[in-house]
Amino acid sequence: MKKTNPKKGLLAKAQKRKNNIGIKNESSLHRTLKYQYAGPGGKTEAEVGSFVADGINKNGEYIEVQTGSFAPLKKKVKEFAKYGKVRIIHPIAIRKIIEVYDTKEKLLYRRKSPVKSSKWDIFDALLSAPELPLVKGLTIEIVLADITEKRIKDGKGSWRRKGISKLDKELAAYHESIIFAKKSDYMRHFIPFKKEEEFTVAALSKQTNIKIDMARKALYVLTKMKLIKRIGKKGNAWVYVRG
Repeated sequence: MKKTNPKKGLLAKAQKRKNNIGIKNESSLHRTLKYQYAGPGGKTEAEVGSFVADGINKNGEYIEVQTGSFAPLKKKVKEFAKYGKVRIIHPIAIRKIIEVYDTKEKLLYRRKSPVKSSKWDIFDALLSAPELPLVKGLTIEIVLADITEKRIKDGKGSWRRKGISKLDKELAAYHESIIFAKKSDYMRHFIPFKKEEEFTVAALSKQTNIKIDMARKALYVLTKMKLIKRIGKKGNAWVYVRG
């Protein structure tokens, strides 16, 4: 993949996106995935009912790229599903590179983010829309990738970032995708327990080497999807079995 040349106007490109009606919040990452999944013979920014889809591929499948929470998609996906199959593309940065520029677009430094992400981060996106995967005809595709986040030291950003603003995100390298089209796909990837085997949040955390907080989010979503169910408590811990 070609590297971005900072001399080509990072600020100008960002401002152009902000001024472009309909894609004002679109990052380079979002745009790349939108065109990739719409593919040859497809189209982008297509009106579907009262909404606009990121794309429609040549097979008539509606494409929606979502980098954050799925909450904004709840009504949109149900509307699309009236007309055909729908695919949500959700990129997850298993490796994030942060580049910081000054206001003259000179690269000040480049570093790797210490944050570690994985397929389990899908539950952060689903937390506010836990029943969305149950929509008939919906496929969710996780894209595991290296992502470059470009920032600018302009004094206008969050105090946590010491005034550094986020500018753009780019796809640096693609690793793999994981497709969830059926309930069994979620069971295979996220429920490492046998039928009728009892487990808790702590047990899932230990078995899969994920943090307790992520295990808790996962079990909340999977319960809402009716893939698992609570059957009682052991002490203060809820006990689950496969649904």
